[in-house]
Amino acid sequence: MIPLFQRKYVWDEEDQWAPLWKDVRRIANLTLENPMARPQHFMGAVVLQAQAVTTANVPTWNVIDGQQRLTTLQLLMDAVSAVISERGAEKSAEQLDMLTHNPTAFVADGESALKIRHLNVDRAAFSEVMEAPVPVDYVSLTHSRTLIAQCHAYMTARAEEWLNEGEGDIAQRATVLADALQSQLQLVTIELTAEEDSQEIFETLNARGAPLTAADLVRNYVFQMLDAEGADTEKVYHQGWPFESKFWEKEISFGRRKVSRSSLFLNQWLVSRIGEEISPHSTFSRFKSYVKHSGPAMTALLPDLKQQADLYERWSVNAEESSRQLDPVEMAVYRMRASGIELLTPLLLWLHEPGKDVDAAVVAGVIGHAESWLYRRQLLRLSNSDLGRIVADFIGTSSRSEPADLPDRIQRYLRRLNAVSTYWPGDTELRTALITAPVYSRFPRARLRAFLEAVEDKYRSETKQPQVPRTSLPIEHLLPQKWQEHWPVADEVEATERQAHVNRLGNLTLLTTSLNSKVSNGAWDQKRAALQDHNTITMTGRVLTATADAAWNEELIDKRTHTLIDALLSIWPVPDGHEGVVAGQQPVSGDDVEIKHLVAAGLLKAGDQIVGRKPNEVGTITESGIDCGGNPFWSPSGAARFVRGGGHTNGWRYWSLKDGRKLADVRDEYLTKPEPTQ
Repeated sequence: MIPLFQRKYVWDEEDQWAPLWKDVRRIANLTLENPMARPQHFMGAVVLQAQAVTTANVPTWNVIDGQQRLTTLQLLMDAVSAVISERGAEKSAEQLDMLTHNPTAFVADGESALKIRHLNVDRAAFSEVMEAPVPVDYVSLTHSRTLIAQCHAYMTARAEEWLNEGEGDIAQRATVLADALQSQLQLVTIELTAEEDSQEIFETLNARGAPLTAADLVRNYVFQMLDAEGADTEKVYHQGWPFESKFWEKEISFGRRKVSRSSLFLNQWLVSRIGEEISPHSTFSRFKSYVKHSGPAMTALLPDLKQQADLYERWSVNAEESSRQLDPVEMAVYRMRASGIELLTPLLLWLHEPGKDVDAAVVAGVIGHAESWLYRRQLLRLSNSDLGRIVADFIGTSSRSEPADLPDRIQRYLRRLNAVSTYWPGDTELRTALITAPVYSRFPRARLRAFLEAVEDKYRSETKQPQVPRTSLPIEHLLPQKWQEHWPVADEVEATERQAHVNRLGNLTLLTTSLNSKVSNGAWDQKRAALQDHNTITMTGRVLTATADAAWNEELIDKRTHTLIDALLSIWPVPDGHEGVVAGQQPVSGDDVEIKHLVAAGLLKAGDQIVGRKPNEVGTITESGIDCGGNPFWSPSGAARFVRGGGHTNGWRYWSLKDGRKLADVRDEYLTKPEPTQ
């Protein structure tokens, strides 16, 4: 029996079926060459646990670990049996059938004869293909698109190919193939009595084939506990376990890796309960520890878990509705997805923990401060790597606080942070950084669009208009990226200045539909008329109003940059008087260092010349980055890609100073320089 709560069949051709068939084929070929050799192939261990009852005198076992292998072997044996039966090897086919089907004398009327019974979602697909008439018409199967049906078809095709290879007797080849499956594949079986605890063995053997996710491990542990508590596990599985839909199976980016959404949620839910940052690798062990030492009985815990999982799913689904008017929680979820992060999810779950009953205004206040801290850091392109610890620590230290005090408490908590890796940036730093920043080239499109949408929603709220539709609106350069033909300048100095303004915040706006390239790159009068005809975006309308009697130019870009910065600072404000002072003002790692830090430390000077690997690859150090022929870059790698014409390049090692030092050498000197005495 494959228990109800076991995960579904997930093996596939590339990672499991093809390697298994390759091993079976190798064994069969070696046996043909030397019948006395008897080669073997070891397939690992399976864990079986005896059931207390038997069916028609047939002993019944639950598969605790190894269901993927056992299911695949059954499909392989059934497929080979059908193929060799058609080639006249009836005896060998019957022997294989005895390994996949119980003798009719031991099968009750109306029951399946299959030796493996799936009680989970694979039951119908497995039964259909294993009991289909031979030859199997795979196209007509109801479950033809399942991995189970595809595996059976794959094994059938491979067996037919192998039988037709060589010049030997097909009947002999069929016998050798059947014998390989019956006696030359080895499995270690760990057989437990009905009373023994199978969980410990299961946990140590979970990485065979397709590795089990944290959610898989948690699910098996949950149902082991429920069974021990005397719960109706089948009823609970269908009504109380929330993680079996496609929504939860989707893979989500988590740092530099991807995990299933269910595993990520369980990690975040656990952080919200424990108040400690938890590595994805430790999700299951920490869940188990929490249940054993801190949590209530599983029958009481699971309803809370389901309630919050359903809430999280609702937030996520609502956040994806482009025209929905999002509340603060849903908007927080949307902005996190646009920014490629999940940092605030534990905080949202903690605020909505069953029984906590936090007022909506309090929730909005906490989110407001947390978003200000997070997105101000993102606008400065500061690292996110240490922020999960801060969220978890706030939860842990605030678990006994009165809900009404939480907005003030998180504000005070964030305000005290003074390390580069965690501090809450102030207005002055943000304004200074964004005035000349080429934001279009610095931020991923989805994140930049979310920033512009936030400004647009602020403008709309002033006249009580609905939120802007979140339909991946085009980001338009008002001064075109290809401006040279229709936006002429007098000399090289003006050209450099114009190019420096192209990707600045004040030159960007949202459109409901993209302009064609001719209009987008055309003269301002033509472009303004097109915007006037089709615009429904408030921020774009304000540009049209401002240019009723003037052409769009660098001065207006600078003015609008200040205006948009004002909007961002008011959307995500800091407390009065907060400056975001950092102890030492020194980045903690090489990943945090920028050219501006080296200039501020006196290790580089604005105007210093640098050279690439070819004599014509030159650049000039500026206060905030590197200038290459009038093209400003904040990072050495961006400047290196520009002069090389593309391709990934480590700019820190590509650029050299006149004295021969690499920029990487200067950065290392900066990182090892003692911090000033406080």
